[in-house]
Amino acid sequence: MEMKPTEVSSSKMFEGYNKRYKHFSPTLGCSMNFHIYFPPSPSPSHKFPVCISHSSPIFSNTHFPIPLENGSFRFDCCSDANASLPGFYVSRIGDLCFVLYWLSGLTCTDENFIIKSGAQRAASSESIALVVPDTSPRGLNVEGEADSWDFGLSAGFYLNATQEKWKNWRMYDYVAKELPKLLNENFPQIDTSRAGISGHSMGGHGALTIYLKNLDKYKSVSAFAPIVNPINCPWGQKAFTNYLGGNKADWEDYDATCLISKFNDVSATILIDQGEADKLLHDQQLLPHKFEEACRKANVPLLLRLCPGYDHSYNFIATFIDDHIRHHAQAVKL
Repeated sequence: MEMKPTEVSSSKMFEGYNKRYKHFSPTLGCSMNFHIYFPPSPSPSHKFPVCISHSSPIFSNTHFPIPLENGSFRFDCCSDANASLPGFYVSRIGDLCFVLYWLSGLTCTDENFIIKSGAQRAASSESIALVVPDTSPRGLNVEGEADSWDFGLSAGFYLNATQEKWKNWRMYDYVAKELPKLLNENFPQIDTSRAGISGHSMGGHGALTIYLKNLDKYKSVSAFAPIVNPINCPWGQKAFTNYLGGNKADWEDYDATCLISKFNDVSATILIDQGEADKLLHDQQLLPHKFEEACRKANVPLLLRLCPGYDHSYNFIATFIDDHIRHHAQAVKL
């Protein structure tokens, strides 16, 4: 069993490389795939001017890169004062690149975000390595693992299962512990001490809960249409019952809305984008306003942007991903 990652594929993009790796995970007890987008080495030629979602309902003005004396660029933006992100700087500290972990949603693998999001353009300019794990263990042939699309395969919910049948579903430990260690040992060009975490839907739930429980490991967090209160939505109740058992007190340890009240030292702004035309929002699967209220009570800074007309798809993610990359870039460079 090869625990050291083996390169499976490589493809150049925006002067960097999308690379897929395979390794054996002792945490999960199976072989796993993950992707890394490696940005190019810093040079003026690889700085791609990227607007901060000039098509978005919030950032409606075109943004132009302003060159600075230190060789980086500043992006100025004119936006609503109540929903603005500050100007951002394209730069790189030393020879290491920062890391942004991306956690994908239900039915996804490590490939969806890499293929569909277009995040590599901004990641290249910001010298951020994108690390994208799979969404569940694979190849274990557990009875019932593929019976439904929202549980089992591609539906690990980024928790550590306590029920014997699902004992290998330990995606929390895989993402928060094993993967950073693997990066440290095998990819010296990545600085895991300056990391952000983000995700979509189930992955947004994972990003928020992992961040809140590991504030010393991550500088920032953001999410697209996250499942923020899983103990009170059908998806979460199904998954948590099977993975964690019937004790609902155990569920709260993997619920961002419950966790936020336990952490009063969150100083970095949490960024969440939610499409207003998202069917799952109206089906009460996501419950962002529950999280918003919990943040208000705990005095935790939250920028929740409701985006008119956008749904739950990767079209939504691709529209706003540059904003999220720069949100994390600003945080890791402080």
